[in-house]
Amino acid sequence: MDSLQNLPPLSTLSTSVSSALNAKLGTNRDLTQAPSIVAEFLTQCDDLERNLVHLNRTLESNLASYASFSNRIGHLFGIVNSKLTDLGSSVCLRSSVSEYWFYLILFLCGNFCVIDGEGLGEELPSLAKEVARVEAVRAYAEVASKLDNLIGDIEDAVSSTMNKNLRKDSSAQNSEETRMVAIKTLKVTEDLLTSVTKARPQWARLVSAVDHRVDRALAILRPQAIADHRALLTSFGWPPSLSNLTSSSLDARKSSEVPNPLFTMHGDLKRRYCENFFALCRLQELQRQRKSRQLEGHNREVALHQPLWAIEELVIPVSVACQRHFSKWIDKPEFIFALVYKITRDYVDSMDELLQPLVDEAMLTGYSCKEEWISAMVTSLSTYLAKEIFPIYIGQLEEESVTGIRSQARTSWLHLIDLMVSFDNRIKPLVEQSGILLSLLEDGTPRKISSLSVFCDRPDWLDMWAEIELDDAMEKLKPEIDEERNWTKKVQGADLSNSDDYKSPAVSSITFTCLSSLIERCRLLPTVSLRSRFLRLTSTPVIKFFLDCLLLRCQEAEGLTALTDDDALIKVSNSVNAAHYSESILKEWCEDVFFLEMGLDQGEHPGESVAENIGSEVPIEEYGNGIFHEEIVKFEDFRTQWVEKITIVILRGFDARCRDYIKNRRQWQEKSEEGWTVSQTLIGALDYLQAKMAVIEENLNRVDFAGIWRSLAAGVDKLIFNGILMSNVKFHEEGVERFGYDVEVVWGVFRAWCLRPEGFFPKVSESLKLLKMEKDQLEDSLKGGQKRMKENGIRHLSVAEVEKIGKNRVYTK
Repeated sequence: MDSLQNLPPLSTLSTSVSSALNAKLGTNRDLTQAPSIVAEFLTQCDDLERNLVHLNRTLESNLASYASFSNRIGHLFGIVNSKLTDLGSSVCLRSSVSEYWFYLILFLCGNFCVIDGEGLGEELPSLAKEVARVEAVRAYAEVASKLDNLIGDIEDAVSSTMNKNLRKDSSAQNSEETRMVAIKTLKVTEDLLTSVTKARPQWARLVSAVDHRVDRALAILRPQAIADHRALLTSFGWPPSLSNLTSSSLDARKSSEVPNPLFTMHGDLKRRYCENFFALCRLQELQRQRKSRQLEGHNREVALHQPLWAIEELVIPVSVACQRHFSKWIDKPEFIFALVYKITRDYVDSMDELLQPLVDEAMLTGYSCKEEWISAMVTSLSTYLAKEIFPIYIGQLEEESVTGIRSQARTSWLHLIDLMVSFDNRIKPLVEQSGILLSLLEDGTPRKISSLSVFCDRPDWLDMWAEIELDDAMEKLKPEIDEERNWTKKVQGADLSNSDDYKSPAVSSITFTCLSSLIERCRLLPTVSLRSRFLRLTSTPVIKFFLDCLLLRCQEAEGLTALTDDDALIKVSNSVNAAHYSESILKEWCEDVFFLEMGLDQGEHPGESVAENIGSEVPIEEYGNGIFHEEIVKFEDFRTQWVEKITIVILRGFDARCRDYIKNRRQWQEKSEEGWTVSQTLIGALDYLQAKMAVIEENLNRVDFAGIWRSLAAGVDKLIFNGILMSNVKFHEEGVERFGYDVEVVWGVFRAWCLRPEGFFPKVSESLKLLKMEKDQLEDSLKGGQKRMKENGIRHLSVAEVEKIGKNRVYTK
């Protein structure tokens, strides 16, 4: 009862505790279980306390993590706030940006108040995307604002320049300074556009819009600069006066009467000209930079190279002044070339001394004032020739073709080409002395500075020129070919290092002198394709004509005597020598770089390049064989054909003269006639063979003669082997000895051209070796087969042939 009195009053217990006690202690009997119930409650209390401690620790850890994360988010908010504040100040929208930032913070704070740790992790990617978008908008607005300000400055400077030009009392110095400000601003704008194009390619519309406005500004700025430049040129007396020049003074080294205005100007005028020249160069470099950016990924080098604007402005008034003189010299074109050369030469030094430093200062890379001056003068000459001179000659040629009356048009045309070639040869040293390359990039290929560039735009004129050159060359060549002395006289001089070995008639040297002249005419053509086309239209017909002449002479000799007399052999030999000489010359030419370039330019049509012919059916392996590859092959075929014919004719004559010798089957069973070591019936055939070989050796070149005597040796070997050894002739001991003497004599004929002639008679020499074997050795060879035969030195006879020879060998012992 005392313990019950210590219990708290029932009213102080919670409902859950009262319910638990009522469930456990419903009856008096349940009171006996009170100790176990107390123990159960104590255990539950301990578990609850442990859970409480674990929860407290977990809560502390989470609070610490949340505090760290909250600090990082607060730092990010600070950065965003700073960026948006800068954005608001840059576009004068501070109130809008601040309001956007306020609502953004409220939105984010509201979300953070209602989400737990996992929800916060899910919102972070979207927050990052939003921040990146805001940053992109800020960067775009900043760049757009900067570009807008720059374009505004450019347009203001251009407008100011226009207004000053309209006001006559405005200072030229102020106008030039304003133009330079515009150019510098354009440079800054272009640098910014270049960086935007590389870093932000998705902003293409912004770049395009800016380019459009820059183009409009440049469309005003460049003509103004050029107009001011022309006014300055006029003010200091450019172009120099040409009125005191006469035809006799055109060849003078220097013109003392006319000083160089570029050197005589001084003071403020010189300063203004240099500033204007520099401004033009800066404008051109800026234009190149813009084109380079706009053509990124394309063949930029082709489009970027343009003539130097400032040098063009020097050449244009000179060209106009010259043309007033040119019109008086239509019938004397040599004066036109002399005047252009004199002006080009007299003023080329001033380009390097005065103007080149300004080009270098403007950082206009890849330009030489000397080269630009020479190129522009030559181009102006070519343009005048194309517009005024060539049309006159074309009209005369067309009239000649209609009326059929021969005029001086062709002679005038050739004379004009002579003048152009001579002019180019005189211009070439001027360029080489400058230390610059003799080429300009055009259409991606090297293009020489040449007055012959007039044919680049008019390939039909090139064809006409080639036709005239071909007619002229053929008129000169035909009389030389018809002259019989040129076929009997040998080549004099050293066209080749071993010209004596060719024994070529003089007509071949004359023909190739004509070809060399045609090649030299086209050597200065500005492009490889033009040179290739010209050569195919001129040289190829000449070579074909010469080859046809060789063939005709050989056919005439063959038709008259079937090549049986010595004169016919000599005539054919001379033609073969000429073909061999021609083939060697063409091969030597094709190893030169000049012809190698044209060999790579081969196509199905003259002048067509490999690149243009990629889609055709011609295998690419056939290119690069040389421009004269087909002609070389034809000469080779011609030589092979007629060398073979000479061999066949001599073999037939030998066969006819030794027919009795071959048919005499009894002589191999008898002793030799007393006093004779060789059969008398063979002597006539050997005399014939020796005489013909002497004629051929004297008149034919070494290479083809070597081919003939080797072919003859093979033919004689075959004739004797088949006619005697394979004809079932019985050989006695005396016949073998007699046959050996005869064969030694035959070999002696060929011993003049080789040390071991028996090597060129493999079947006869091995057959003689078999006949000289003892009976046992011969039988052993027959039984041993191919292996045994090789051991005995028999390599060119088959087993059947050895057996046949062995059966026909008669042993008396």
